[in-house]
Amino acid sequence: MTSSPTTPEPPETLPTGLLIAGEWARSAAGGTHQHIYPANGRPNATIDMAGATDIDRAVRSAADAQREWISYTPERRRDLMIALADAVRADTELLGRLNVHDFAVPITMSPGHAALAEKFIRYYAGYIDKANGSSTPVSDKFDINLIEREPYGVVGVIAPWNGPLVVIGLEVAAALAAGNAVVLKPSEYAPFTPLRFGQLCLDAGMPPGLVNVVPSGPEGGEALVRHPGVGKIHFTGGGHTARTILAAAAHNLTPVATELGGKSANLVFADADLDRAAQLAAFQGPLGQSGQSCACGSRILVQNAIYDTFMEKFLAVVTSAPVGDPFDPQILVGPVISQAATDRILQTIDDARTGKMGALVTGGHRLGGDLAAGYYLEPTVFADVDNRSPLARNETFGPVVSVMRFDDEDHAIDLANDTTYGLNAYIQTRDLARAHGVARRLAAGSVWINRNSDLSPQSPYGGYKHSGSGRAGGLEGLHEFQQVKNIRVAMP
Repeated sequence: MTSSPTTPEPPETLPTGLLIAGEWARSAAGGTHQHIYPANGRPNATIDMAGATDIDRAVRSAADAQREWISYTPERRRDLMIALADAVRADTELLGRLNVHDFAVPITMSPGHAALAEKFIRYYAGYIDKANGSSTPVSDKFDINLIEREPYGVVGVIAPWNGPLVVIGLEVAAALAAGNAVVLKPSEYAPFTPLRFGQLCLDAGMPPGLVNVVPSGPEGGEALVRHPGVGKIHFTGGGHTARTILAAAAHNLTPVATELGGKSANLVFADADLDRAAQLAAFQGPLGQSGQSCACGSRILVQNAIYDTFMEKFLAVVTSAPVGDPFDPQILVGPVISQAATDRILQTIDDARTGKMGALVTGGHRLGGDLAAGYYLEPTVFADVDNRSPLARNETFGPVVSVMRFDDEDHAIDLANDTTYGLNAYIQTRDLARAHGVARRLAAGSVWINRNSDLSPQSPYGGYKHSGSGRAGGLEGLHEFQQVKNIRVAMP
């Protein structure tokens, strides 16, 4: 099933400027970016891009706002965060539509991103007036030994295009609750929801400048990372950009936390509920956000005994998913982000076919007809893939998955861990002992058993190996934005 993309009228006030010190500004410092709506390949807005001078203004105003923010009582900061969560909830419909405009995520998923952001903001608000340090005895002394946690001051958050509201919930909310101000640099490919969020911070009564939103490309990103007034950077994105950021941050020895990509394995054992496993593998793989997710389960490992049965069920789900207009509530699969992404993914598919890395069993082409103007690709499945091949080892970031066989638990774990990535892993089994035993042997920051990846405020999220460092979510996510101070008081 397909649905022809409409040309939706943007909301009356589609945000396109910079939000610095509580004021909307235009800028020529970083140039402009013509935002293309991926569903029809046509421009829908011209975005102002922050340059180095804009970043400097944003950091300086954030430093002023942070001093005001930290001077408030914990109760006042808590209540302002709760007011912000209320504002996000009231604005869910608009945020959902802006999210579709940002990167053409289907409207069936988009409001869920806003709801997730609200949950995280509300969760971290609850930490503000709770215990923030500890006191421990010192060996052979009567000293008072205080261990306190303090904010960094100004935190730079660099958000990806494929989930800006999710990053706002996981990282911006935690940074604010920890006592910091934030300079949020969204991607030029998805600026609308972050800019709207910045306005909601003002509407909720937060100090102007506490959250500055500066869409920009590499120039603005480098200026933010190199700015001496930034205490910490949190980056979500790809490994190549992460290396550039780490190199730039070394100039001032600025600490950096990263949440990067993945090539996550989904282990389907013979005792699994195969109907459910097929659904989960399809929507955690090529269908959800058209595979454009760091959490994508792009390597599906299936036990030999049920391989053929699973493939039949899995392909039935993949090939029946409705593709088309992201604003159509019946649609589950939208386009990829850009023409460049389309070309890259098609080249990956072509390389896999000519290199005989696996057997192409469905998909592999760009969709035409009513969808030809947009960046639509068929959900694509390769079977019997060689785990040593580039198809299995490199992150595709598109609707392409590899299916491979395994014999037993040891074989499955060896295949799953034979990757430079370590963000997520998935296990499908009815055997509780196997689920726990295998989970502990998988080199991944999160293991999801008989379920999809569903971020929750109570759970820390992050990767092993090349999938990043640091955690977002939970108490660990709050501590990511705090420095530890030890105070010793001599007691005679």
